[in-house]
Amino acid sequence: MNSESKYRRLNLLAFLLVTAFCALGYRLVDLQVRQHAELSARADDNIKRSSIREPRRGEIWDIHGKRLAASVFVKTICADPTLIGDRQQEVARILAPRLQMDEAELIKKLQNRVIRYNEKGEPVHDQYVVLKRKVRRETWEQIQAAMTQVASGVDMKGVSREKRRFYRNLRTKAVFPDRREDQLRVFPNVGSAAHVLGYVRTEEDKAGHSTVFQTKGLYGIERTFDEVLDGTRGWREFERDSRGRELVRNRRADIAARPGDNVVLTIDAGLQYIVESELKQGWKDHTPLSATAIAVRPRTGEILAMATFPNFDPHHPGLFQLDALRNRAVTDMYEPGSTFKIVVVAGALNDRLVSLDDRFHCENGAFRYAGRTLHDHHGYGMLSVEEIITKSSNIGAAKIGIKMGKESLHKYIMDFGFGKKTEIPLPAEARGTVHPVKRWGGQTITSVPMGHEISVTPLQLVMAMSAIANDGVLMKPMIVDHIENGEGKHVRHPKMPGDAFLPTEVRRAVSPRTARMMVQALKTVPRKNGTAPQAALEHYTVAGKTGTAQKVGVVGKTIEGKDIMGYKSGAYFASFCGFFPADDPELCILVLFDEPKHGYYGGTVAGPVFQRIARRAAKYLNIPPEPQLMKELELTGLAYGRTAKSRQ
Repeated sequence: MNSESKYRRLNLLAFLLVTAFCALGYRLVDLQVRQHAELSARADDNIKRSSIREPRRGEIWDIHGKRLAASVFVKTICADPTLIGDRQQEVARILAPRLQMDEAELIKKLQNRVIRYNEKGEPVHDQYVVLKRKVRRETWEQIQAAMTQVASGVDMKGVSREKRRFYRNLRTKAVFPDRREDQLRVFPNVGSAAHVLGYVRTEEDKAGHSTVFQTKGLYGIERTFDEVLDGTRGWREFERDSRGRELVRNRRADIAARPGDNVVLTIDAGLQYIVESELKQGWKDHTPLSATAIAVRPRTGEILAMATFPNFDPHHPGLFQLDALRNRAVTDMYEPGSTFKIVVVAGALNDRLVSLDDRFHCENGAFRYAGRTLHDHHGYGMLSVEEIITKSSNIGAAKIGIKMGKESLHKYIMDFGFGKKTEIPLPAEARGTVHPVKRWGGQTITSVPMGHEISVTPLQLVMAMSAIANDGVLMKPMIVDHIENGEGKHVRHPKMPGDAFLPTEVRRAVSPRTARMMVQALKTVPRKNGTAPQAALEHYTVAGKTGTAQKVGVVGKTIEGKDIMGYKSGAYFASFCGFFPADDPELCILVLFDEPKHGYYGGTVAGPVFQRIARRAAKYLNIPPEPQLMKELELTGLAYGRTAKSRQ
C-alpha cells in the first residue's frame, strides 16, 4: 500500500513536471515564434530612439548680397512646476519681462498640477510645461543668469539638506530649454519688400516619438521657393539605457541635415527703400485705397524694386487684414485707362497705317460712335498722332483703333503681353482680361484704345512700357537672379529650366523703328504742354504716359436686388509709367494709385511720385546726366554744379 501510494505520487509528480515543461515549452514557442515580431518591436520601442535634425532654412538676399530673410535657431522655454514649490510669483516676476508675457499668465502656468494617476493610484504631476516657443538664445542666457538669483535673500545657515536641494533645483533645473532647437524666420529690413518675400508659418508634424516643427513658406518667394529654402532633414538613431541616457557606442545612424539653399533676388534693397519711402509719402498725401510701384531694368527685365501699400510686417502677418497681405503688383487687375494708348498707337505705327505727323480731327471733345459719345478732358480739333499721345486724347486714340481694325488691335494687345501671365515666380499672378475678337461689341474698338473693356496687372503694364524702351522687344520679368548653396556655388532649381534666371526675350512686339517713334512721342508727355510736366527730370529726358481711369464697380441695384455694374463716380486709378534716359533707358518705373484723394489725374498724382523716385534712383545708381541737357542748362545759366550746390 505504501509502495503503491509512493508510485502514485511519483506518477503525479512526473505528470505535473511534464505538464509544466509542456506549458513552458508552449510559452517559449508562443513568445519566440508567434509573438516574436510584436515583442521585438516593443523591445526596440523601449530602447531604440531616433531624433530628427531640422535643416536650417536658406536665406533670401538682394542682388548685392544683403540679407532680406534669414533663420536663427531659437529655443522653447519650459518649466517643471514640481521644482518651483510655492515660488511661482517670484519666478514669474523674473520671466515675464524677458519672455514678454503677462505675469499672471505665467503664475497660472507654473502651478503644480496632477495630469493622471498611475497603476498604484498615485498622482503623476506635470513636469513639462511649455512657457514660450521661439525664444532667442540671448534671451535664454538672460533667463539663466536671472534664475540663479531666485531666493537669493534666503539665509542658508541651518537649512536642511532637502531644502538646499530644493533651492539648487529651483535655480538650475526648474526653468529649462527643450533639447530640440526650433527656427525663427527674421526679416532684417522689417516690412521692406514684404510682398515679394512673403512670410512663413510653423507647422507641427509627428515623426516617430518626436514632434517636429516645420517652417513652411506661405506667400511670395518664401512659398514659390519653399523646397529650395527648406533643405533636407537629417536624423540620428540610437539606443538608450534604463535611465533614458543615450548609449553612444550603440548609435546606429548619424545623418547631418543639409541646410537649404539661398535665393538671390534681382531686387536692389537700396532702390527698394527709395521706392517704398516715396510711395509712402504719396500714400500720405493722397490717402488712396492702395498704391503700387515697380522699377524694371528694360534691357533685361530685372525687377529692381516692387512695393505695395498698405504694407505688413512678415514677422506678424496675422495682425494685418488680408488686403494688406496681397501683392497687388501681380494679383490685382484694373482698367489701365490712357496708359494703354501706347498699344494702339504703337500697333498702328508698326503696320504703317499712320505716322507721327498724320492728323486726326478730335471732334472738339465729343465723338459719337456706335450709339455712344466719347469725350476728351479738353476739346481738341486737329491733332497729330504725336499730339494724341501728348494730350492723351481718347477720341484720337479711338479713331486710330477704328483705322487698325479689331483683329490687328487684338494681335498687338497679345504681343505686348496682355491677357496672359508673365510667369514671374510669385504666387497668385493674375492674367488680366482680354476678350477674344468674337466677343467684342460695337463700341469695343473705341473703348479698348483708351484702356476700357480690358484689365491688366501693374506688372503687365510696366513690362509693356519696358518693351518700347527696349527697342520693341518684350522681356520676361525677372525677380530671382540665381540660387546658390552654402558654399556660394550656383545651383539649378529642379522645377525650372536652365535659362530660368537669365534675361529672356518673350517676343518682338514692334520693330525698332516703331519703338523709336514711340519714344519720340512719349518724350512730349512730361513736357510743359503734355499731361505730366511734374514727372520731368532736370538732367534726364523722360518718356512716359499718364493714366486716369474711372473705376468699374457697383453703381446701384436692380428691383430684384442684383448689383448694377458701371463706372463709379469720383473713383479713379491714377498712374504714370515712364522710363529714363529716354534714348538709352536704364530704368522703367510705374506708379499707380487706387482711388486717390486730393486729385485724381495721373499726371498730378502719380507723376510727382515718379519724379521723386527717378531723381533719387538716378543718384543711387550713378546714372550719368545726359550731356545735351547739361549743355542746355549751362546755356540758361543753370550749370549742374551750381544747381546741385543750390539744392544743398
